[in-house]
Amino acid sequence: MGGNNGGNPMAAQLTATVCIAGGGPAGIVAGLILARAGVDVVVLEKHADFLRDFRGDTVHPSTLNLLDQLGLGEKANAIDHTELSVLDAVIDGIRVHAVDFTTLPEPHPYITLMPQWDLLTMLVDEARKQPTFRLVLEANADSVIQENGRAVGVDATTPDGPLRVRAALTVAADGRASAVRDSLGLVPTDYGVPIDVLWFRVPRPTKLVRDTLANLRDGSALVTIPRPGYLQCGLLIRKGTFPEFQNAGIQAFRDKIASTAPRLAEVTDEIGSFDDVKLLSVQINRLHDWSVPGALCIGDAAHAMSPAFGVGINYAIQDAVALANTLVPVLRRRGAGAAAIDAASIAVQRRRALPTALMQRMQRVAHRLIDSATSRVVIHNPPTPRERFVIAVVLPRIRPILARIVGYGFWPERIARGIVKLPR
Repeated sequence: MGGNNGGNPMAAQLTATVCIAGGGPAGIVAGLILARAGVDVVVLEKHADFLRDFRGDTVHPSTLNLLDQLGLGEKANAIDHTELSVLDAVIDGIRVHAVDFTTLPEPHPYITLMPQWDLLTMLVDEARKQPTFRLVLEANADSVIQENGRAVGVDATTPDGPLRVRAALTVAADGRASAVRDSLGLVPTDYGVPIDVLWFRVPRPTKLVRDTLANLRDGSALVTIPRPGYLQCGLLIRKGTFPEFQNAGIQAFRDKIASTAPRLAEVTDEIGSFDDVKLLSVQINRLHDWSVPGALCIGDAAHAMSPAFGVGINYAIQDAVALANTLVPVLRRRGAGAAAIDAASIAVQRRRALPTALMQRMQRVAHRLIDSATSRVVIHNPPTPRERFVIAVVLPRIRPILARIVGYGFWPERIARGIVKLPR
């Protein structure tokens, strides 16, 4: 196990019960709930703000229900967003209603698409109302502090110099490239994904069209995420083939987008060059052990999810809720020692590991289907009798099941009674 046993005598010092590395959905929600429970928590975020192009936008009913529990539903609803009750895919010109969230109970029979940075800013504003919450921006968590084989905090770098945070529990929520996880010597198992995503944005077409999350045509797959005023798009490509697109030139790229989603043909000229196109490497991985003495990994630091079904934010937040539900009762006990904290950390993994593994398996199946769709016809136009039967009979029967799995996950978390004071 790596780590820092020495320490810089010139480093600024902070002390907390819990130190969270990473100000993404997992870290901020965990910090908010812990602080509302009266736990002294420090969150370290390496950036100066939350404005990033590649943060996920999809907020599922499970997360919307948790925001309601926290009394933040109205504030979340005030964020500029789009609500989708169904997830449609247009496959070789045939529109398929893949997932129908209207089968879910009120108050949230839909998913929302909202800028993650706005959601995180709202959550931080709420957390800062708690005297036990501290957020340190531009604090890059470099390594864990270790004493006698136990993590006892984090060494970070800030514009003002080194910072040392000592804590009874260190939480790695610093994403799929987690420096804290690496410092702990934890290595995730990678489950190969055959695709990458080329990420770009275009204006909405002048002609009003129905929201379509996925477009498959002529062996290409394009995701179109409706945002206020524009579409955030992702073209799925075989892993490692981005240089081929660059060599073919930007006009060939525009033509491919227009052929995959003809409704976008009028706006593809807005993609000025490949400077407007960003490569996202898709990963699915998972740690065998999420914790070591004194430290726990959650969110992408514990399990990187692919963009399939847009569940990344929601599974990260459910990890945070499971952490709070499990750790708060322990941390409130007088004299609760290291052994009790470590046992609670292990319990978080026991609760979240199976639903995470199941969703990742479902994502891997989806990727195999998408990969096979690039080499064969998925649905004929017009559909064959067998395809018509699947669309008309089979799909309606499985839509409610898909809606629950995608909308809530395999084991949705709720904030336990007595953890924080919840609104009536």
